[in-house]
Amino acid sequence: MGSYDTFDGRFGALVIGNAAVERLWSGGRWTEGPVYVPAAKAVVWSDIPEDRIMRYDETSGAVSVFEQPCGYHNGHTLDAFGRIVACEHGGRRISRLGFDGRWETVVDRFDGKRLNSPNDVVVKSDGSIWFSDPSYGIDSDYEGHAAESEIGGCNVYRHDPRTGETTAVVTGLDRPNGLAFSPDERILYVSDTSLSDMPAIHAFTVAADGRTVGGDRLFAVSEAAFFDGLRLDRAGNLWTSSGDGVRVYAADGKLLGRINIPETVSNLCFGGAKRNRLYITATSSLYAVYVYATPADRPLPPVESAVHLR
Repeated sequence: MGSYDTFDGRFGALVIGNAAVERLWSGGRWTEGPVYVPAAKAVVWSDIPEDRIMRYDETSGAVSVFEQPCGYHNGHTLDAFGRIVACEHGGRRISRLGFDGRWETVVDRFDGKRLNSPNDVVVKSDGSIWFSDPSYGIDSDYEGHAAESEIGGCNVYRHDPRTGETTAVVTGLDRPNGLAFSPDERILYVSDTSLSDMPAIHAFTVAADGRTVGGDRLFAVSEAAFFDGLRLDRAGNLWTSSGDGVRVYAADGKLLGRINIPETVSNLCFGGAKRNRLYITATSSLYAVYVYATPADRPLPPVESAVHLR
């Protein structure tokens, strides 16, 4: 299952030509937000319309429901302590799974107004939480609860857990979606699943203080549906979901190649013991394929401080 299309010779150093794309599970309505939890040797992801979080056990291959209902989760990431940080459409908040197994609110308002429906999230090395907030979870009752936007726009925010301050760092995009930092955290990549313009990925320069961004640069555009989730590897290549599979772009913006997937890809993450297994959520399924690349994430937290999955 699956095949590769090469557009640049550098792609050959990133993928294993004889490694098959495996479908690990199917049965979702719209799967999203995969995150690898190393302490549990598991992948956790969302099935948004079903209002559930799923869990794949790497050691046994078993798939189970991690939590249902869950507040219509979308994107997930880990913080420096290995805790899962989640985007909730239903709760219109960023939440975090504590070591006691309870979800707690991290942020749910900006300037006193309720967020729209947080979509994707990344934790920077300074502990700040950056997240996108389009309106998909309030546009209808399918992936959340239909409601009017209190903010009146779709932004990217930075939340400082130490001070509680939340600031809008990107305000000019139509539907900001996937987020990822370059390995040196000097560039913030944001996908825009625009309803009016061609879907694109934008690259913003992170200011020296690490708190704001500027210099919006068009990094890539897609003629095949939309970009969504983003991940960076150690070499600075950007791996992104797209309507035609998983696309890989070099840091210079050149499209290197594509991993073809038989469903519309929503998101992806690196995982496995060597972090060289790419997990892919696509429409109704979870896929995986081994690659030569490994993630650009900072060093993982020690196992004893990571979140325990039930």
